[in-house]
Amino acid sequence: SGYALLHAAPSLRADREVVLEAMKQDWSALEFAALELRSDRKVIMTAVQQHGRALDYASPELRADRQIVSAAIAQDWRALEYAAPELKADHEIVLKAVQQD
Repeated sequence: SGYALLHAAPSLRADREVVLEAMKQDWSALEFAALELRSDRKVIMTAVQQHGRALDYASPELRADRQIVSAAIAQDWRALEYAAPELKADHEIVLKAVQQD
């Protein structure tokens, strides 16, 4: 279970391989990952492709990353809530969100 990460040692919660494997079980395991992994582009991209609202756990830098935010919105338009302000004001990003069901 991805939730096993909650009880893992801090060093393992910071291990990219362990976190990616936990996220295969449940994207929300990202919540229990070490903070430095919330700035890891591969980890966040993997998470938002599973569930757009995983963007909520991304670092501020990645919330401002057009490709990450675009992938999150493609999965769930509601991810726009967690995007950086400049992307919430971006015509292309917002258009992508409003075109979804």
